[in-house]
Amino acid sequence: MDLDGQAPAESVIAGSGEGRPTRSEAEAAVRTLLRWAGEDPSREGLLETPARVVRAYEEWFAGYATDPEDVLRRTFEETDGYDEMVALRDIRFESFCEHHMAPIIGRAHVAYLPRHRVIGISKLARVVDSYARRLQIQERLTAQIANAIDGVLRPRGVAVVVEATHQCMSTRGIHKTGVSMVTSRMLGAFRTNPATRREFLAMIGNPRGGAAG
Repeated sequence: MDLDGQAPAESVIAGSGEGRPTRSEAEAAVRTLLRWAGEDPSREGLLETPARVVRAYEEWFAGYATDPEDVLRRTFEETDGYDEMVALRDIRFESFCEHHMAPIIGRAHVAYLPRHRVIGISKLARVVDSYARRLQIQERLTAQIANAIDGVLRPRGVAVVVEATHQCMSTRGIHKTGVSMVTSRMLGAFRTNPATRREFLAMIGNPRGGAAG
């Protein structure tokens, strides 16, 4: 990206073969949506809204510009033989539903059983953010986090539990508030060893639905 955050003109949207729209094209699209909603984009309060929305999109969807596997590749060997569970609880994240582009607000719990190497705990949180800051469904987000950790670190096991509320359910459609969705992905020892799985679930407070996934 250049200094103002605009992607180079030659960048291509992943999987589409199309060039990424310019900032001015993105702002024009926001003005179209404002008109669709019944608003006047030229009124004082909305004049800067298209530019603000585009800047917000750069932050909300920054995950497309990151490689979670690169984040995981810096590991440490000086562990004095530590091979017990490493768990990070309550990693807050914000994402967006790919069906309605409504917010998904939640927290992820991540654990792994190191084989030879460990990763800095901030890297686990960055992996969650990297996948969350994309258009998502919660099931895929959960699997992506677990699969990336498993693929790069090659630990003896990986466990991920995600709890989230979906605004596409609470602010439209069925309009059910106070409902949270729980998804899990258990790999290696967390899937095959019930005691290991129970230890992890006890650490994170046994969220509903935290069975092997």
